[in-house]
Amino acid sequence: MHRYLVVIILTVSAFGCKNNQNSNIVEANNKEMVIQKTPFVWEGANLYFLLTDRFNNGDTSNDINFDRTKETGNLRGFEGGDIKGVTQKLKEGYFTDLGINAIWMTPIVEQIHGGTDEGTGVTYGFHGYWAKDWTNIDPNYGTKEDLHELVKEAHQRGIRIVLDAVINHTGPVTEKDPVWPEDWVRKSPQCKYDNYENTVTCTLVKNLPDIRTDSNENVELPPQLVEKWKSEGRYEQEVKELDEFFERTGHPRAPRFYIMKWLTDYITEFGVDGYRCDTVKHTEAYVWEEFKKECDYAFEQYKTNNPEKVLDDNDFYLVGEVYNYGISGGKMYDYGDKKVNYYDDMFSAQINFEFKWNAKEMPYQPLFKKYSDTLNGPLKDFGVLNYLSSHDDGSPFDPSREKPYKTANYLLLAPGTSQVYYGDESARSLVIEGTQGDATLRSFMNWDDINSDEKTKAILEHWQKLGKFRERHPAVGAGTHQMITQKPYLFYRSYQKGDFKDLVVVGLDLPKGKKVIDVSKIYEERVMLKDAYSGQETTVENGKITINSEYNIVLIEKQ
Repeated sequence: MHRYLVVIILTVSAFGCKNNQNSNIVEANNKEMVIQKTPFVWEGANLYFLLTDRFNNGDTSNDINFDRTKETGNLRGFEGGDIKGVTQKLKEGYFTDLGINAIWMTPIVEQIHGGTDEGTGVTYGFHGYWAKDWTNIDPNYGTKEDLHELVKEAHQRGIRIVLDAVINHTGPVTEKDPVWPEDWVRKSPQCKYDNYENTVTCTLVKNLPDIRTDSNENVELPPQLVEKWKSEGRYEQEVKELDEFFERTGHPRAPRFYIMKWLTDYITEFGVDGYRCDTVKHTEAYVWEEFKKECDYAFEQYKTNNPEKVLDDNDFYLVGEVYNYGISGGKMYDYGDKKVNYYDDMFSAQINFEFKWNAKEMPYQPLFKKYSDTLNGPLKDFGVLNYLSSHDDGSPFDPSREKPYKTANYLLLAPGTSQVYYGDESARSLVIEGTQGDATLRSFMNWDDINSDEKTKAILEHWQKLGKFRERHPAVGAGTHQMITQKPYLFYRSYQKGDFKDLVVVGLDLPKGKKVIDVSKIYEERVMLKDAYSGQETTVENGKITINSEYNIVLIEKQ
């Protein structure tokens, strides 16, 4: 569902019409109606990040595959979440109500069949980062038909789908999953992380074979894939497509290019809108330049072949996980002996590992100003993906969920793209007894709390109000920030793209009850405004508006 700005001005007088939640007003002449769509802007998007296996179980018939039946460590096995479960929540309006306009899912490719035990109990590849076959969707997550439906349903609601790309490594070796050939992977040394070489040409951990992404040697397909594809009756088709890919690109048949072909197929076949790229700094930087070119080509091919399905003219979205990158570094990441620019010719945005520390240490104003200045300065035309909790960050902003309202205020009102980690909006605890390592961050979504607990419902409502305000107004995440007053704390955000203009005013930590707000420098006299938080309407009189609500926050937008 798209949002449009519409008005008809007649020759005698102008008549207003009550807008639905998906429309606003722009000028037109008396002969034609001008329709202007509110642009979707990746730099200010509201992105929801979920573990595919841990969000919602839409199909219990696919819960067990490949005899993954061993008893596992706590939260280290498949729990039943799948693609159908995400689609189900899309249809129910859960994401729309939350103001989400992009969804990032953990990898859905077929995972290793066996489990590992590194002292934490048996672990299966529920998280998606242990690829066995990039060309196939793991049946625990669903089918190709399920993914087609998910993308279709999301796009109908103006929501983009971002998948997760792993090029750095395969899954661990198990009794069911043999090691890949030596010309495909290295099994040592382990990374020391003290310089560029010891971060890139190495294995992240023991028994996680590292793809030889530095190799330009022609290699044959791994025998286990050949055997697998033949047994599935698709060997000839896969080889034919690979031949066409290498003939078109001229790339050597090196390991990384096989994987790029397999990953970009999800773009041309399903029309996904972006990739979050895993373990970026552990792979040679040029790999991501090459990947970007192939993704851009695939996205253009999809648009050309499916013109009726094109949402807009946005480029393919690539966000990099350069672990410990922070916005203060601008475009550069420092390995100690080498600095790399992962923006130009590589990524649209970087995951911002600094945001949670900024939120802990900085009041709203210095944080908002810092981010606005940086995103409109050194990082102009690029973005950062801000988060306060995630699937592998052991030091989240609020692990016990004692500050869910403050978490929402910082995350959803900060300049940049917001990453809502599943359960941020419902105070899903990140401290789970009996877990080891990052398993504590990955419990199943707390739907029971959302459906029955009044405190959780109130928290969710706060996230919904802020999220929908952000989704309606690109100015919130992608605009320029300007403080109006420090006490009470008021600021405005402005954004312009072509003929589209967006302007909002936000107040935080205001007194409850009657609030008289000076907006004379932002809005003209007699302009009708609305506080999106309380739902109250108001009109600018003598440069001021009055909001009388029980809340200490206002979200001011034009009627």
